[in-house]
Amino acid sequence: MLPRKDLFEIPDGIIYLDGNSLGPLPRAVPERVAQAVSAEWGGQLIKGWNSAGWMAQPQAVGDKVGRLIGAPAGSVVMGDTLSIKVFQALAASLKMRPDRSVILSDNGNFPTDLYMAEGLIDTIGKDYELRLTAPENVAAAITDDVAVVMLTQVDYRSGRMHDMAAITKLAHSAGAVMLWDLAHSAGALPVDLAVSNCEFAVGCSYKYLNGGPGAPAFIYVRPDLADTIEPALSGWLGHDAPFAFEQGYRPAPGIGRMRVGTPPVLQMTALEAALTVWDGIDMADIRAASIALSEAFIREVEARCPSLTLASPRDADQRGSQVSFASDHSYATMQALIDRGVIGDFRAPDLMRFGFTPLYLDEGDVIAAVDILQDILDNRLWDDPKYQTRNAVT
Repeated sequence: MLPRKDLFEIPDGIIYLDGNSLGPLPRAVPERVAQAVSAEWGGQLIKGWNSAGWMAQPQAVGDKVGRLIGAPAGSVVMGDTLSIKVFQALAASLKMRPDRSVILSDNGNFPTDLYMAEGLIDTIGKDYELRLTAPENVAAAITDDVAVVMLTQVDYRSGRMHDMAAITKLAHSAGAVMLWDLAHSAGALPVDLAVSNCEFAVGCSYKYLNGGPGAPAFIYVRPDLADTIEPALSGWLGHDAPFAFEQGYRPAPGIGRMRVGTPPVLQMTALEAALTVWDGIDMADIRAASIALSEAFIREVEARCPSLTLASPRDADQRGSQVSFASDHSYATMQALIDRGVIGDFRAPDLMRFGFTPLYLDEGDVIAAVDILQDILDNRLWDDPKYQTRNAVT
């Protein structure tokens, strides 16, 4: 069952350990997108909104993503970017707790989540506060003035993982709304939003879900809340009757009110085709295989590359599907790895990140990658001047 390498387009000679940043191209995508461009856009023109089902895509594809994150049908919708979905969920959360003023997050959260919180606070113009704490101190920081707890389940730098069930329970015990960012969770590990009982979740689809660069984000709203939340971004496709072209806004029922503007049809078509690689896959099997690959990588690196320091939790149960190592020469070492066909990435100030996605990786790939890493370190190949200049994207 795993891996399913034949379903992906990965160049010869490449060991791809960066699916936690951008998933590789599933083979089903090019033909399906070409069909959408030629037969649907080209052949049907504007009729495609009805005849090709374009208008229904955001919720239809949302249900497919929902299956992978434990969300009931009709509770996930696709569209826009993750930053927009964070803004929507935060704004709705604050309206649900008008007597509270604090957005709580951890200081390791991905910057866009924090930036959107800052921008929302500036826009509202009230005495709201973005309160940050160390990841390990989140539980103690959930006090009775917190309106919403906003956390990314898996830390983008280290892979450290929050306990979704425990923290959600603590947030609710304190009367706060719970918002999870699943950017590094969806498609990487089992998530059960229904069981967690959180109010909101958001995430992107270009990492482990392999939707491609610019693939749309998703937002989940707990079903019992979907008809009552107040959208801050009242776009026309979140209207109850968008083609009535009314002057005033009336939110659509359910998750549809979290739609904003015109859906990105070609990107969503690519994502829908990409999601076929998950057919018949159990997320528990993905998790078990990912842990096995990660453990093998850590074991080999620590045995053969002693100059590197593990920067991820050693306990696999506290770690997502990525492993990070630190060194004084991480950027240059990663550039040398990429030059030799092992693709990971770098995160400031000193981390090399490696993602382990068992849909297209096996233990042979892990061993081969460490062989190359050891050679680069043992022979100081990273010291070549060509590896010292920083690219715009690291």
